[in-house]
Amino acid sequence: MTQQAIYEALLIFSPTDGKTTPWLSTEWKVGADGRSVEFTVRPGVKWSDGEAFTAEDVAYTFELQQKLLGGYDYVDKISTQGDKVMFTFSKAYSPALFELGQQIIIPKHIWSKIDDPAKSTNEKPVGTGPYTEVTRFAAQSFELGKNPNYWQPDKQKIAGIKLLAFAGNDGANLAAVNGDVDWTDQFMPNIQKTFVDKDPAHRHFWFPPTGSMINWQLNTTKAPFNDPVVRKALSMAVDRDAVTKIGMAGYTVPADCTGLSGSYEKWKNPAVRDTCEWTKLNVERANQLLDEAGYTKDADGKRKLKDGKPFEFEFSVGSTSSDWLSVGNVIAQNMEAIGVTMKVDSPDWSAVVAGYELGDFDSGIVWSPNDPTPYKFFAAMMGTATVKPVGKKAADNYQRFGDPRADALLQQIAGTGDPAAQTEAVNKLQELFNENAPVIPLFPGPEWGAFNDTRFIGWPTEQNPYASLSARSGRTVMILTSLEPRKG
Repeated sequence: MTQQAIYEALLIFSPTDGKTTPWLSTEWKVGADGRSVEFTVRPGVKWSDGEAFTAEDVAYTFELQQKLLGGYDYVDKISTQGDKVMFTFSKAYSPALFELGQQIIIPKHIWSKIDDPAKSTNEKPVGTGPYTEVTRFAAQSFELGKNPNYWQPDKQKIAGIKLLAFAGNDGANLAAVNGDVDWTDQFMPNIQKTFVDKDPAHRHFWFPPTGSMINWQLNTTKAPFNDPVVRKALSMAVDRDAVTKIGMAGYTVPADCTGLSGSYEKWKNPAVRDTCEWTKLNVERANQLLDEAGYTKDADGKRKLKDGKPFEFEFSVGSTSSDWLSVGNVIAQNMEAIGVTMKVDSPDWSAVVAGYELGDFDSGIVWSPNDPTPYKFFAAMMGTATVKPVGKKAADNYQRFGDPRADALLQQIAGTGDPAAQTEAVNKLQELFNENAPVIPLFPGPEWGAFNDTRFIGWPTEQNPYASLSARSGRTVMILTSLEPRKG
């Protein structure tokens, strides 16, 4: 809840209803040339210690991030004047509004006095959020009380928040089933029977398919994954109906060749979506492609690489993700139909992610960027700037694939605020994605969320989609400021 209850951002975008809500900023102005954004900070906001929130806090937040993390490399200058914060860019960059607007803001008067901010444990946080006071902190739980100076006091209708930590989905699900928690946001098998049916009047769930696209990523620095024919053949062997029904308990739908999740439905190129082939199950065609590409089978039906070695590899996924483990097992079974051996490896997530970041993995499952526009998604799928050499840590594009043609289209999006021009570029990026198959899209990630309204009401639902039910997103604060105790 650090980034959800204690600190806040300038604006909030919710893909469930497509709306952008002003938060610590009341309005913004994007430069006509795409090289600047000006935010007006909200008047009357105070930090939880009573100090006034100002434009200087916004500027300091970004300056500190630039210093510690490299931050936003396109930001050339940050200036303030009264209640205005102006960001001037070194290049035209249209995605900046949401990238900057969704950054949480910290207080200058606190952090500027800390000698080494990167190592601070922030034991007594000072924020603008609705629940900032750490009233109890233990190894497996902590509690947050009300911010005594919150700028929306009429929306602090719950007394506080208690966060419980679990080692994995199983423990968290048991707590929800037993009624020990009011809100949970992880995968739960057969949620209707195990959770809702125990008290259907008060227990509900909503899993909109507006989360990140979940991809089967193949390390394209390794043969045979550097061959797009192989990537497409493997994809055509995947039974996505089984993946979504068995692995994901029917909570989502199969992906298509655009690569885009449900949050980008309006951006999808019909010419790509409606003529999709390599994301549909076709074992016969998959075998044909591999045969023609020189990956032949032996007498036992096992396929060989071109150097004569067995066509086998690992699929890495964290041991605590029971849903994605099931997905991996389904895909492993699918691979047998084309003579390929895939072994599911499930160590701790830390080891899995380290392998992704450094590029020493074979394949795995991972989420993709899910910003308000598809720009970052395609930058992470095909942009050459996101490609890191093996051994150097990557923040995304773990598959390490880049296409200079994608760079030009990404620049076209960044350099214009014209929706028609952006749509044209995104359409062409989908065509490139369809051609290259840089990753194998599996399904749009459901945004998990379930609640028990015995004690509190005001939750988002499909009928009132003001936010998703995630407790770990930029929209979470909208839920915290909408909940209220049930009367009677």
